Amino acid sequence: MSTHKRLSRSNRIINGSNRHRYASPVFTTRLWLCSLLLTLLSGCLPGIHKPGATITAGQLLAKQYITPDGVHLPVTQWLPQPDKTSAVLVAIHGFNDYNHFFQQPGDYFQQRGIACYAYDQRGFGGSPLRGLWSGIDAYIQDLDVFVQLVKDKHPGLPVYLLGESMGGAVIIAAMTKTAKIRVNGLILAAPAVWARATMPWYQQGLLWTLAHTLPWLTLTGKGIKVMPSDNIAMLRALGKDPLVIKATRVETLYGLADLMDIAQQNAGRINEKTLVLYGDRDEIIPRQPTYQFVQHMLQAQQQKKMVALYKNGYHMLLRDLQAPVLWQDIIAWIQSPSAPLPSGADKYAQQVLGL
Repeated sequence: MSTHKRLSRSNRIINGSNRHRYASPVFTTRLWLCSLLLTLLSGCLPGIHKPGATITAGQLLAKQYITPDGVHLPVTQWLPQPDKTSAVLVAIHGFNDYNHFFQQPGDYFQQRGIACYAYDQRGFGGSPLRGLWSGIDAYIQDLDVFVQLVKDKHPGLPVYLLGESMGGAVIIAAMTKTAKIRVNGLILAAPAVWARATMPWYQQGLLWTLAHTLPWLTLTGKGIKVMPSDNIAMLRALGKDPLVIKATRVETLYGLADLMDIAQQNAGRINEKTLVLYGDRDEIIPRQPTYQFVQHMLQAQQQKKMVALYKNGYHMLLRDLQAPVLWQDIIAWIQSPSAPLPSGADKYAQQVLGL
């Protein structure tokens, strides 16, 4: 049926009988605009570029992680001598970042007997379909398979997951949506838990509208004055790094918002030993959603959780100028998760949060 006939039929029905076949120009225009808007919305949904069919069990090579659907994701490994390795860390990078985020921490942990692995998640760094969102289930599945490959390579050693920002949200989603992943503990550095419920209504509305009308639109963040770290040299290097994404598609931001919703909602379902690291000066993930996440997490199993709050910490805690302080805290927590941290950041968190 043509658009003209559909509109004519609608006008007759609304007017109640065939005797009133005339619709006012204003009504017709509004109805046409509504139809056009619905058409645009149905054709411009935020895209999810899901993995392909399974063709392999997954492989961990020296510089590549081959996923079950055959995608090659870059990997960096920091491996001590086998007889000097006491634990294993799998590090997951943040939004628009890649595995290089763990270069300095990885070197530090390697020298102290902790093997470390970090891979580029789909759509980020040197992975295929760079800049495109692969969906929460894909990120969970990739982490699940990767952890199993690492455990097969290091039988008998304790394995810990460390996630920065979005990486922390991926870990939370993975540990609360599937029962397959088994690790000895979680380390969440400034986890991305800024759920929609804690965003201003206009921000939620703008994101939804853009994601459903202009999902391909890219945003650069220019003009937004925030300090992600006090390590200026590191920030300048990131600005020149071609593998760090500078312009982000709206549909990818929408996918990140979905992930942060899940991370916030599942705070109370985290059963593993967990260390949460957060900086007083974090201007990326606000305090309110972070403190809310922490409170819900602690209400479930406080005896297995520790929160560390750093007075001079920014969002990129692992790369701030005081990053070595955090690295020492992480090692101390791995060795004795119930003992006080060397920096005293756990005691400061207790004072601030009233734990």
